[in-house]
Amino acid sequence: MKKYVTFLLILIAISCDNAPPALQTGIWRATLEVQDEKQLPFIFEVKENGKLIIRNAEERIEVDEITIDGNAIKIQTPVYEGYFDGILSNDGKRIAGEFIKPSLDRVVPFTMVYGEEDRFHINKKASTDITGNWESVFSPDIEEDRYIAKGIFEQDGNQVTGTFRTTTGDYRYLEGTINGDQMSLSTFDGAHAFLFTATVTDSTLEGHFYSGNHWKEPFVGKRNPSYELPDAKNLTFIKDGYEELAFSFPNTDGTMVSLSDDRFKNKVVIVKIMGSWCPNCLDESKFYMKYLKEHPDTDLEIVALAFEYAPTKEKAIASIERLKKRMSITYPILLAQYGSSDKKLAQEKLPMLNHILSYPTSIFVDRKGDVRRIHTGFNGPATGDKHLEYKKEFETFVKSLLDENF
Repeated sequence: MKKYVTFLLILIAISCDNAPPALQTGIWRATLEVQDEKQLPFIFEVKENGKLIIRNAEERIEVDEITIDGNAIKIQTPVYEGYFDGILSNDGKRIAGEFIKPSLDRVVPFTMVYGEEDRFHINKKASTDITGNWESVFSPDIEEDRYIAKGIFEQDGNQVTGTFRTTTGDYRYLEGTINGDQMSLSTFDGAHAFLFTATVTDSTLEGHFYSGNHWKEPFVGKRNPSYELPDAKNLTFIKDGYEELAFSFPNTDGTMVSLSDDRFKNKVVIVKIMGSWCPNCLDESKFYMKYLKEHPDTDLEIVALAFEYAPTKEKAIASIERLKKRMSITYPILLAQYGSSDKKLAQEKLPMLNHILSYPTSIFVDRKGDVRRIHTGFNGPATGDKHLEYKKEFETFVKSLLDENF
């Protein structure tokens, strides 16, 4: 009997040694390798239920598609196609591998380490406080790449949160530090990985913006409490010679949908130009779905036109279907273009517009079929007061359209 018990204990010990690794629950720090030998960090938490929560300032992104096969691990980001493909250490405390976006052929090396809680490491007291508004310019010396932005930051000691607003949207929830006179801000939202580094004074910023490991550009900023971007309602318009907005694109079932269809007649319609790959579009989709749920009996229709960079029609449709399912979107999303998200090509599909500057862009059509407003970009929740201001303005304007009789 003693021999049998001893043998059983040995078997248990061996089986435990050979047990597949599991992710340690708790806080992890991930780093993506970008240009200039810099690392783009973000923090996430592994919960007891096995789900993963990505943290960016106030934002929380739940990841529930995690597959472990031996030491191989795949972490699929929500909604988007990007995923982490890595090797998990036997103790479950380290992952190394690549973040992959298949349709764009982008591969970024990464490392994830359990137990590290600091996004950026601090060893110096902040030399200044950048709380406030910053008039900013990206790629200031290259005319074709140059664009303006508004930095909005809050600082508490060394810790900084905020975002950059542009005429086409925002860089969502940024979080980081001021270490001496060096600013570092980052975010990872499942689709985009952004890193901003800069030397700061009490009145200037000068640094670089990195997007993954494929893009780098300089930016400068100056403190300007009264700075505002151009009005997003005045950037895109119907060209002379065109009387109305018109389109005909297939839904994911292949059925052609046009603005002239019976379902849209005598209704207020919002036509949303977007892509399933676009985080600002995702923010706007959440916003629209919340409005529809709060106003279920309204005569408002929303229809989205998707411009997808997926290389094939089948993959583009799969991306749209994934978005609809994950976000519980009830309004139709039509496939307007696949193989490229180029805005010039998108504008060719809607020739009545002077241009398409941004994903998303929303076109407000009244009950008579007249375009009453075109809003370029979307002020997401990371923009704080600007988001609340947009919400109030949106609700007031849509109500005015719904109240009209003809």
